[in-house]
Amino acid sequence: MKIVVCVKQVPDTKGGVKFNPDGTLDRSAMLAIMNPDDKAGLEAALRLKDQYGAEVTVVTMGLPKAEEVLREAIAMGADKGILVTDRVLGGADTWATSQTIAGAIRNLEYDLIITGRQAIDGDTAQVGPQISEHLNIPVISYAQNLKIEGDSVIVERQFDDRYHVLKAKMPCLVTALAELNEPRYMTPGGIFDAYDAEITVWGRANLVDVEDSNLGLKGSPTQIAKASDKVRKGAGEKVALDPTESVDYIMDKLLTRHVI
Repeated sequence: MKIVVCVKQVPDTKGGVKFNPDGTLDRSAMLAIMNPDDKAGLEAALRLKDQYGAEVTVVTMGLPKAEEVLREAIAMGADKGILVTDRVLGGADTWATSQTIAGAIRNLEYDLIITGRQAIDGDTAQVGPQISEHLNIPVISYAQNLKIEGDSVIVERQFDDRYHVLKAKMPCLVTALAELNEPRYMTPGGIFDAYDAEITVWGRANLVDVEDSNLGLKGSPTQIAKASDKVRKGAGEKVALDPTESVDYIMDKLLTRHVI
């Protein structure tokens, strides 16, 4: 079994975010981590590797520093890492990103592709399903559990307060929730191996069946009108009341705003 896992290096939002003048994220100026949903997807692939001896290839698109998440993935147990990086790919929205990643995956053999449900820097949940559409394979999203049965994948798909059980023949793409599992830690030996491992680097020339018009900022139909690192709130209303008056005041506000 051959599994491709798509991961993304995202800003560590605890350290704040920075923007370029065009409204895109200034990723080079921020601390970065592996996207949580993607890490759960990687752990799912590694468990299938433990069970079936699967080969796990991890793919990411980003700046050269995104190599860090590939080495982290290898330190956790992945077999190969592929970085897709090129200046012409910068500023991509979900459409251009999914076109790029699909173009890279067309170079690979795969039975199962796993992506995270969504990235914490965009929260669109679009890239995984779009990749499946470009590759013309079925997709099951919001996976909270998965297993392999013969040539099929069986997934518990989260849905409100219940879940659906869906089955699809491979090749198939699954998008993983962070709640799917508890990702393993890197091992000391794995860390040494990861920094000795050779990372494959692909650029525009390595993308298969992708038009230039669908790449990068120029190929992105979604344009950011305005971006801000945080929503600023006013100081609010301040009052000085005794305890009894305070209760009456609060109750009046709750009733007026139909909270109660």
